[in-house]
Amino acid sequence: MSLWHLAWRRLLRDPVGIASAAVVLAFIVLAAASAAGWVARDWANELGVSYAPPRFLGTVVEQQAAQVAKALAQEDYGIEDPIGPELAEIRQSLTELSQDEAKQASLVLGADKWGRDVLKKAIKGTETSLVVGFAAAALATLLGTLFGAFAGFYGRWVDDFFNWLYSVFTSIPYLLLVLAVAAVLGQKGVLTVILILGLTGWTGIFRLVRAEYLKHRVREYVLAADAVGASAARRMFAHILPNVSHVVLVQLSLHVVLFIKSEVILSFLGFGVGVDTVSWGSMLAEAPSELILGMWWQIAAATAAMALAVTAFSLFTDAVRDALDPRLQ
Repeated sequence: MSLWHLAWRRLLRDPVGIASAAVVLAFIVLAAASAAGWVARDWANELGVSYAPPRFLGTVVEQQAAQVAKALAQEDYGIEDPIGPELAEIRQSLTELSQDEAKQASLVLGADKWGRDVLKKAIKGTETSLVVGFAAAALATLLGTLFGAFAGFYGRWVDDFFNWLYSVFTSIPYLLLVLAVAAVLGQKGVLTVILILGLTGWTGIFRLVRAEYLKHRVREYVLAADAVGASAARRMFAHILPNVSHVVLVQLSLHVVLFIKSEVILSFLGFGVGVDTVSWGSMLAEAPSELILGMWWQIAAATAAMALAVTAFSLFTDAVRDALDPRLQ
């Protein structure tokens, strides 16, 4: 029975892993639906009034307005009111919802400063954050695996060169390194964020893959492949890589979580996605000015979505690592 078959059977026996995998799959499906334009296509449209509260808060406001209108309608002092026409207009405005108020009441999680639906922004932000997380993790994993494979397999001056490069990258604080690369690349956007995170996040993967190649290159099956004339590339990628792929897979999963959080930090600091793109980080970046005014629903929606996604990814990664490494059972 293969390693992957055994890992799959162990994963199926883990209820937490299955539940977290279901949540992760739900987020991926939601992001795919958003990318296809099936949901949250009009997230940038002004669907409500500025800072419209969530629907349940909007209902409370409407009830208070109706009570005030009822009180005004009951006022009758037996004399002609000189401002009667004006009061009639006020009564009508309080008893009948205007078009903007109708829009406001339809927003489940309220609106932001420009009247955009917070729920649709959170859904579109899911797409952006997951794209950044997966693409940057794939780039970092590719670089770390290639560098680690060459360093561990060839050794000598090749190993010295990649170790020097690794030391340079790890000697600089990670956040400072990320901000420096962001300043060099300059232009904001999803692709820029992916390049920033992918080009700076390969070091941990490199260290682990290099150690695995150092261990596997002297084993009997690799020496036997060398004896029958297998090329260095075949030994590296056809013989050794499948035997260390579980390490690469776990690191890929871990870096998806890391880069989702890193994108949020970059966007919060102003080095992330552009103004025409929404992400969880850009939603949180708007929070300080909103919280001063008591508008908490946008930060609550972004935080809840990010917390649920990161927790599910983390639990799923732990389950995959346990399934692939029987020693952890």
